[in-house]
Formats: sequence, structure tokens, C-alpha cells
Amino acid sequence: MASRLGFLALVLPAALACGNTSGLPVAGIENVVDTVSLFALDGTPISEPSGYQISIPPPTRVRTDQSTTFDFVFNITPAGKAVVLPTGALHLGTGSGIQLQSRTFDAITTAPGGAYVDSLPVTVDSGSVFVVHSRATSCLLTATVVFFYGKFQVLAIDSVARRIDLKGLVDQNCGYRGLAPGIPKQ
Repeated sequence: MASRLGFLALVLPAALACGNTSGLPVAGIENVVDTVSLFALDGTPISEPSGYQISIPPPTRVRTDQSTTFDFVFNITPAGKAVVLPTGALHLGTGSGIQLQSRTFDAITTAPGGAYVDSLPVTVDSGSVFVVHSRATSCLLTATVVFFYGKFQVLAIDSVARRIDLKGLVDQNCGYRGLAPGIPKQ
């Protein structure tokens, strides 16, 4: 018993110093910035995607007439306000969440903790920055339930075409919170 404890005392600090201590698999998918356009849930052709899914890589636009596997949707209210809606705001369960940010897109390098709006629309305007966490998703490699995270900046809102243009970065690595370009470390 003493020899095992001595071995662990020697090996464990080295392993912790050099290895991944988060319990997650090593990140292998590079975070990249991309742009995407979504069309309002109301008042646009049903063939145009209104939803966005970050929870199952790769992130993708979703037609809401074909699937409810999105993490947020875009809409324009009757009062003309642009909103992003998590699943709970659409009565699809309070799975995903949105957190409006006061920081710039580039300043957000890790998904923030704290409360995420999970059941109400979040009003956005040109320049708004928000972070989204996905619905809880099972990580196949670790058999744990995790969230995926993404950050978005509103580039433009076209109220005539009822479209929003977003710059986004989604961390596609299971359970990671890194929101900077490159391979995440956290």
C-alpha cells in the first residue's frame, strides 16, 4: 500500500501538470469565426432558416418547419424589434439559454457563467453581442451531459427582408467553454 501511495505521490503531480485535468477529451476542433444569416420566424418564406443549432457539430442553420433541434431562433416582433429566442421562449423546454453581453465580440474568450435567459425573447440590435449555451447534450466520448457554447455579434438587421446577419464562433469541442479562435484549452 505504501509503495502505491509513494508512486501516486510522484506520478500524479506530473500528470496533472502536463495533462488535461478537466476530465474532457482533448480538444481537436479549431474554433473559427463565421458569418450566418437567419430569417424571421414570422413573415418570411417557410423555406428560409430561422433557427441555429450549436449543440451538434457542425453548427448549422435550421428550418423550423423541418426540425426543432435548434438552440435559438430569430424573429421580428409586431412592434418591429429584433429578438433571439431560446427554446423555452418557444415552449420547447428550457434547454438553451442566451446571455446578452456588454463586452465586445473579441473580448469574450470564454463562455461566461451566471444566468442565461432561457424562457424569454432577448432583444438585439445592430452591434449587439450575445452568448448562447445549447440544450444539454450527451458527450459520446465521456458519457457526460454538457453544453456547447457560442458567441454572436449582430452585423445587420434588415427589417424589409426580415433577416439578421450574425458573426459567430461556436466551440464544437464537447464540454469546452473556449470562445477564442484556435484550439480551446478550457
